[in-house]
Amino acid sequence: MKKSLLITTLMIAGMTVFAQTPRLSLFEEFTGETCPPCASTNPGLNATLTANASKVVAIKWQVPIPSAPTTTWSLYQTNAAEANARLSYYSVNSAPQGRMDGQSLTVFGGTSDHAVYCTPSLINTSQAITSPFAITMVRAWDATCSSVNLTVTIQASANFATTGALNLKTVMVERLIQFSVQPGTNGEKNFENAAIKSFPTLGGMSIGNNWTTGQTQTFTLNCPMPAYTRKKSEVALVCFIQNEANKNVLQAAMADKVAIPTDALTALDAKVDVTCASTITPQIIIKNNGANPITAFTVTPYNDGIAGTPTQWTGNLAAGATNTLVLDATSTPTASGVHTFSYTLVMANPYNLFVVSNKVNYLVATNSQIGTINEDFAFATFPPVNWTRVNSNNGPTFSRVVNTGAFANSNDFGAVKFDFYTNTVIGDEDELYLPPTNLDGSGVPVLKFDIAKAQRNSENDKLDILVSSNCGATWTNVYSKAGSVLATTGATTSVFNALQSSDWISETIALTGFAMPNVLIKFKVTNDNGNNLYLDNINLSQPNPSGIAIINREDANLSVFPNPAANETTLKITSANSGTSTIKVMNAIGQVVYIKQATVNAGSTNIKLDTKEFANGVYFLIVESGKNSSTKKLIISK
Repeated sequence: MKKSLLITTLMIAGMTVFAQTPRLSLFEEFTGETCPPCASTNPGLNATLTANASKVVAIKWQVPIPSAPTTTWSLYQTNAAEANARLSYYSVNSAPQGRMDGQSLTVFGGTSDHAVYCTPSLINTSQAITSPFAITMVRAWDATCSSVNLTVTIQASANFATTGALNLKTVMVERLIQFSVQPGTNGEKNFENAAIKSFPTLGGMSIGNNWTTGQTQTFTLNCPMPAYTRKKSEVALVCFIQNEANKNVLQAAMADKVAIPTDALTALDAKVDVTCASTITPQIIIKNNGANPITAFTVTPYNDGIAGTPTQWTGNLAAGATNTLVLDATSTPTASGVHTFSYTLVMANPYNLFVVSNKVNYLVATNSQIGTINEDFAFATFPPVNWTRVNSNNGPTFSRVVNTGAFANSNDFGAVKFDFYTNTVIGDEDELYLPPTNLDGSGVPVLKFDIAKAQRNSENDKLDILVSSNCGATWTNVYSKAGSVLATTGATTSVFNALQSSDWISETIALTGFAMPNVLIKFKVTNDNGNNLYLDNINLSQPNPSGIAIINREDANLSVFPNPAANETTLKITSANSGTSTIKVMNAIGQVVYIKQATVNAGSTNIKLDTKEFANGVYFLIVESGKNSSTKKLIISK
């Protein structure tokens, strides 16, 4: 009797005439990535919702119950403000919990609001209540498939009046999100109908509270894809009319996911070789992921953002086929150093104008630096000045991390990481170039570095070090390790972070035959989706350089005492030559906090530095003489 009375009350509340339109019910679930009961409930719940798709649509709110997921990344954090507001709206304090048409599940026969009670019987009971409204939705991708244009029309099928405000609400969901690694702690990797954004706001738009039979109202919305959208082709939009007085949802509708017609053409890679000339000849690898041949598109190249001459391509790129396009030679910037090549690829198709874009760094190596390279990746800038990172497919690549360093020395954190762990493109090749270096001299140049690497299982992630003395026309492989040979510690299926001293080893490579003026060196990795690689303290030197005298770690001794320091410290510079040097102090983010000129005598020179005004932390003392410099780390501790 109680159940029947509740349903009858729900049917007639605020209505002057019984409704005439079948209802599509709305089920909202509050579920969490750290919630073990959610993980056990959701597979069965999803199967029930799928089996009753003609009767009910779902919105899944990812919530911080029993606790907020990791601050690194989670579904909850991508839409936390809306999820928290919806929790408060319904006074929900546990998960997994459900609301059917804005009401407690007990209204429709559930034992409690636990989401497990969203049964076929409960769905039938809710859907049997007719509605005074019909909702139609028409969606269309915009020209670049970066947003959805949505037209929503509401029509009254009966006279209707209520004292509560009626709002039309629109929520973008992803029908299916699949992760290879759980984003939370409950083991869930597959998520259905996750709420990712409301339009225009979570509160929706007012539609008025007095309607007559046949009355219509139309809304047009532009719904941009949030930056965190995982897969555009899984995006759907749910609309529903909600009475703010009693939270009753009077009608719902869904504009379901739609394939992206312009997804047919995919840019896989862009490649530009290092050059010492005035032109480059870029390559682009494209793939037709569609069902029909592609016969024409236009490529516009850009160097450092400046457009070059467009190339018109015509041909027949069959469905599923891959092709490498070699573009016309294009002029490079005149300055030596790191530059950016990018392009847009425009294809006309029956739906809209489709634009593919990509960019990649490349090196113009017309000048080499004199002296040694001593890079410990302490500064925030990455890649460091005059270094070049090549990531042709814009996937996981070399990056700087601050949570570890060589041999886990907490005073020396800052290292290079290559992310094998999340890189699923088998065979992907990325490169990290050292600055072009003058290694001319009578000695054999030496390359030293520290490395940490683990396998996940038995993959063959690979590291090669290649050297060129002819601006990249040919390369000599001086170091090649892969798989278990590359590993410096035991395998682990967890993410490898190189936090133990025992994870690290040091490597030394004699560069025989490369005592030359303009030498290029690159670290090249080949991905097999294993575990992460870390590099630190990359040092390159010529023990007996020719040409002008150089102040560096080989022919000048720079020491600092006391270190750590409080109010004062002394630099001791020992050099075979006298001259004027510039002394700089930089903080850990690369800001110069002190600078002065000093005379350095042949032999030893002591220079006092007042550090009373320096805050506690890590600093770098840099002594510069001409084009050459020497660096020491200074710790201030008061």
